[in-house]
Amino acid sequence: MSVSQITAIVIVAVASYLFGSLNSAIIVCSVVKHDDIRKYGSKNAGLTNVLRVYGKGLALATLLCDLFKGVAAVAASRIIVGSVLEIEFFSDKLLIGYIAGLFVVLGHVFPIFYGFKGGKGVLTSCTTMLALDPISMSLALLTFILVVAFTKYVSLGSVLGAIVNAVLTFVFGALFKIPGFWLNGLIATLVSAIVIIKHKSNIIRLINKSENKLSFKGGGHNG
Repeated sequence: MSVSQITAIVIVAVASYLFGSLNSAIIVCSVVKHDDIRKYGSKNAGLTNVLRVYGKGLALATLLCDLFKGVAAVAASRIIVGSVLEIEFFSDKLLIGYIAGLFVVLGHVFPIFYGFKGGKGVLTSCTTMLALDPISMSLALLTFILVVAFTKYVSLGSVLGAIVNAVLTFVFGALFKIPGFWLNGLIATLVSAIVIIKHKSNIIRLINKSENKLSFKGGGHNG
């Protein structure tokens, strides 16, 4: 690995982490409601908690911001490395995008600007992986939708969707003979592992049958 490649990895990793640290739920609720979403509901700085606490309007704003964050990180990393730095990144042009995706998710989950207490990384990881591997992520997203539709458990859909995406990244990478697919698969697995680990308490509640089901009756808190 050349010095320029190492430099590119460091630049992309740091920039993506800092960008990911801009938590959409916290910023949207702070700007609109002048309050911290982490004080209410599940105390998680994520879309589901925003929906439950403040309703559909702020949840939609949070959704759009998180959707933008994942795609923007991947696009920016490829532009910086390919067009600005003009670096040929190994034989796999997607790898730098996967690195950006991993660190933007880490930033979202452990934001340096908010005491390392962020969201669970579901939306950000979803859009990041969708930009990198549309087929695998689309099937993972379908899994999420079907699970939530039948069970009303967002956490269960998120965990199973994460597992499906990690597995399919390896499967389709091998099937389509993508150069370096195993490394992309490893990074996708790390992203999925972060999402699953952040759902540890949800998994325990699912086992104990005490997990909250999805409700569209948001807006219970007006503070």
